[in-house]
Amino acid sequence: MATANPTYVIGHRNPDADSICSAIAYAAFKEARGESGYVAARCGNSNARIDAILERFHTPLPHYLSDVFPRVRDMMVRQPLAVQEDVTCAEALKLIDRHGITYLPVVSVQQRAVGSVTLAQLGHFFIPRIDEPRAMRQVRTSLARIVSSLQASVLHTVDENRLEDLFVRIGAMDVGTFWKISEKEQIPPGQSLIIVGDRRDIQQRSIEIGIRALIISGNLPVDPAIAKLAKERGVSVISSPHDTATTAWFVRTASTIERLVDRKFTALNAEARIADVRRKFSQLSSHAMMVTGEDNLLQGILTKSDLLKPVPTRLVLVDHNELTQAVPGADEVIITEIIDHHRLAPMTTSQPILFINEPVGSTCTIIADLFRRHGLVPAADLAGVMMSGLISDTLLLQSPTSTAKDAEVLNWLQTHAAIKAQALGQLIFSSGSVILASPADRVVRSDFKVYDDEEGVRFAVSQVEELGFDNFWPHAKALAQALADLRATEKLTFAALLVTDINTQNSLMLVKGDAEFIRRISYPHVEQDEIFELNGVVSRKKQLIPYLTDLLKEMHSEGVSPSKSGPPFGKRS
Repeated sequence: MATANPTYVIGHRNPDADSICSAIAYAAFKEARGESGYVAARCGNSNARIDAILERFHTPLPHYLSDVFPRVRDMMVRQPLAVQEDVTCAEALKLIDRHGITYLPVVSVQQRAVGSVTLAQLGHFFIPRIDEPRAMRQVRTSLARIVSSLQASVLHTVDENRLEDLFVRIGAMDVGTFWKISEKEQIPPGQSLIIVGDRRDIQQRSIEIGIRALIISGNLPVDPAIAKLAKERGVSVISSPHDTATTAWFVRTASTIERLVDRKFTALNAEARIADVRRKFSQLSSHAMMVTGEDNLLQGILTKSDLLKPVPTRLVLVDHNELTQAVPGADEVIITEIIDHHRLAPMTTSQPILFINEPVGSTCTIIADLFRRHGLVPAADLAGVMMSGLISDTLLLQSPTSTAKDAEVLNWLQTHAAIKAQALGQLIFSSGSVILASPADRVVRSDFKVYDDEEGVRFAVSQVEELGFDNFWPHAKALAQALADLRATEKLTFAALLVTDINTQNSLMLVKGDAEFIRRISYPHVEQDEIFELNGVVSRKKQLIPYLTDLLKEMHSEGVSPSKSGPPFGKRS
């Protein structure tokens, strides 16, 4: 069953096999522990190696997330209470009071947003305006709505559903003078509502004048002769159960909200980022905004209070702990756990979290060990997935990052998988060349990680693993250009691509960036100043990154600041 707000278990951007496999494995571990709602996810494309692994073990590719920025759809109130323009103020106030809200969207019959009405607007309608006495008596309603608001009895009505402008008067004066104010204000009798008690003379005079309706307060009896006269003259007669003052108030509430609707509104798109919406709210006095979709159909509302609620998106980060490598938007949502085997990077969380970081060769090693320690036996395919992440990241235990624990866990997994480590390693490392299978711009973003040093220098290192370097050389120029474009796009001090030969355990490094930084690289240069031979280097984490950061520290100690841009790098003279 799908979970409304799942917790995504997700690896780093431009994922490698360990990132994908550990996300799948940790979501499965949570499920095995009886913890529901965990979904394996990824924030990058697959590659030939990952596809081969997942096909072998009958496992689907994790759910793709381009970003996790909180959006209006995550925070809005769906299917909000809404009214049409022809509802009465009484009906609107009843909804507001019953549901404890202050904002009501107003929609058409087709549910298209028309505007909104607020408690403040309704309150303003009922505030006495001494300078506008005529407006205070005016209501736009129908006799049927008045009967409903009063919960009145009908003695006789004419065209009770007609929506019209009416003016309310109380027949409390002498019969000789009670109509003079209406004459002075030029209110036609046919638009007049007279509220009166058992004053027969006022009742008869009102009917003779030809008013729209006579409202008798207090459920007082009506003389049959008066009722007959009203019917003959086409004057409606309504009997209210309330006293005269209360009746007058209820008649005002029977007015429709049509003229109160605020039709000048800014609607939100459900896909808009919450960070942008906060800025919009800061510029508006409105407490709420409508969310609309195609054809202006109402989808929900978002209030300022909604912006204070916890973001529903939750993440478990696997195989990384740096926000520069995390799915975009990770810093704006809730991170609940981190499972990793890399260096620690500066990161703050809004609350204490579970953080497992071990100096082993792969994140799958850590997760497989969790299965083992908790007495949980993974299914054969899941054991194979974890073996794949471990083998891929440790180069079948040949990488310098490999530990005794990796070997121990790999042996344990073999007992539950329907394949041996050597055979699986052969499948993984012969699954296809990334360089041949992908265009240059995708190659340099394959297993691509961004780093920040202590001085704020930002750089990136990508890594691909090949069976020899034969596929690299014909594509070296295209890869160099793609790396230069990557550096410019990501505003990096330098960008490097590590091409590792699995057979010889050696690597080539292609670098684009600050000329002074490149000049300091001590490894032998093979061709031009940007391709270096790194014999014995296969681990980005344990061998290359420490070397590169040491070079940056050396530059900082000498007062040299590497730049983010510069001329192309040519051949050394």
